[in-house]
Amino acid sequence: MPELGAGERHLEPERHSGQEQHSWKELPRRLTEMALALWKNFLQITMKRILQQRRLSLYNGAHGYEEEVIKKKLQQFSGGSINLSKEDNGIAILTLNNPKLMNAFSGTMMVELQEKVTELENWKDGKGLIIHGAGNTFCSGSDLNVVKEISNSQDGMNMCMFMQNTLTRLMRLPLISVALVQGKAFGGGAELTTACDFRLMTPGSEIRFVHKHMGLAPGWGGGARLVRIVGSGAALQLLGGAARVEPERARSLGLSEATLGAAEESGALAEARAWLGQYTEGPAAVIRAVKKVVAAGRELPLEVALRTEKDIFGTVWGGPANLQALVRRPKHK
Repeated sequence: MPELGAGERHLEPERHSGQEQHSWKELPRRLTEMALALWKNFLQITMKRILQQRRLSLYNGAHGYEEEVIKKKLQQFSGGSINLSKEDNGIAILTLNNPKLMNAFSGTMMVELQEKVTELENWKDGKGLIIHGAGNTFCSGSDLNVVKEISNSQDGMNMCMFMQNTLTRLMRLPLISVALVQGKAFGGGAELTTACDFRLMTPGSEIRFVHKHMGLAPGWGGGARLVRIVGSGAALQLLGGAARVEPERARSLGLSEATLGAAEESGALAEARAWLGQYTEGPAAVIRAVKKVVAAGRELPLEVALRTEKDIFGTVWGGPANLQALVRRPKHK
């Protein structure tokens, strides 16, 4: 055969080795695998960001929210304290301590509450939280002396945003939380109870959203949370009527889980510990995972909640508690 000229060589069919042909056949599969890997990575990054955002502020500078400025303002109004103790069994006790004013929140107490929530966010061994008030009463809301001093609209909005942020972070803690209501939980104190997963009441106690009598509506997120707990109709009755909600009615509405036998502080705390213990028994990683799954289901759109649940499941599958359970082969009665 005569030698092909330079201009004709491009017409000759290209010959590939068997290995090269195999590589071309594999290309679609490899591209698909790469696309899936990139997509999975994207989802993981997205879910991580979603989980991180759950700890971020609801508000920022675009909303006129300057947290450090607001904290500096609040710290001008001192009184009382927020005390936190963490026990070896993974249960924390947070105490509102301003008994002279029925544990009303001063400005410094609002800032201290945020600090304690941050401490609890970083407590890796925590499983449960009980919030109660010193001196056999829960909380009467905001200290009226503070309210008078920050009565202009902007200061009020700043305080509102600050407390909404703090109570939202409290609600999202990976701890199963209980508000132990002794005596009165009024106004902002009633709102605080709604940031907990459960509410336990003692004989003679009451929860009352008194905002209407103060010429106000809820501002610490208690209105929105109350609707999710008791439904819109009951929430409108409680807010519009500023009604006293005593233990029996609270239980019928689903606002309270149980009425304890003891009314005094030490006995009520002991009962609350025992009640909470039935839900916090077990490894911290498992209890925290359960709370995170519920929090995701409560707040996120279904598809996002399902993906979040998958990610949380992955943190405990094959973990120490799971492997130990497989060895024990527990029987479920």
